[in-house]
Amino acid sequence: MVAESMPRFQEQVDLYKKAIEASGDRPVTFRTLDLGGDKILPYAETLPEENPAIGWRAIRIGLDRPGLLRYQLRALLAAGAGEHLRLMFPMVATIEEFTAARKLLDKEVARRKKRGSDLPKKLEVGVMLETPSLAWQVDGICKYADFVSVGANDLMQFFFAADRDNPRVAERYDGLHPAALSMLATLVKRCAAHKTPITICGEMAGRPLEAIALVALGFDNLSMPVTGIGPVKSALLALDADKLARRLKPLLARGSDLSSVRANLQLFCLKEGIPV
Repeated sequence: MVAESMPRFQEQVDLYKKAIEASGDRPVTFRTLDLGGDKILPYAETLPEENPAIGWRAIRIGLDRPGLLRYQLRALLAAGAGEHLRLMFPMVATIEEFTAARKLLDKEVARRKKRGSDLPKKLEVGVMLETPSLAWQVDGICKYADFVSVGANDLMQFFFAADRDNPRVAERYDGLHPAALSMLATLVKRCAAHKTPITICGEMAGRPLEAIALVALGFDNLSMPVTGIGPVKSALLALDADKLARRLKPLLARGSDLSSVRANLQLFCLKEGIPV
């Protein structure tokens, strides 16, 4: 996505390998090609769509153009030979989409075995949970995915039917709405029941107030821009997560008529001396 033309196979291998080597013993998670919506390739023709956010994008492109997806998977397997390789498929709406993508990966693994090429010493395959449809099939996806990464930006815009790139409606929803937090709490609970690791990324995870709510819900792995690390870390160091969890529980009840728990969280932070 940062190249001026389609990267050749070895260029991809070198780039992925550089990322793996730079991380040392820390894991690197690669997302397969995530095009569409606000993500555009400079060398690809843009197809006009009335609503690109819910159009032909991400895993849908990969499954409709399997050669493109397999090309990237082949490069990832080559770069991860002898290493711990983690990859995930984005914008999955149904379990069938994930299993179809996983079959393409299995074909590339079999191809390397047949050629006598080295494989990753450990391969983990995860899913980006960004659609309400998959959120309500979380028990099912946990049977197939090694880990779940909640993509909060897209999940919230679909949950509230509000385009986050449209300034007229982007502010019409709040990630701290009780219904949204209740859904996230359910995801944590169900993944824990299946012993499937769950993480969360997006704007929510990089904001101190939202981050402490996520930790209180049970998320213990947050992905964020580097600029969010300092403020979020300061807030979490001052947080009693169990205490906040007890405070949040009645606010997330289905009978709640709140449109956000933001004010309640701000008051909690003020009393507890949590910098947000």
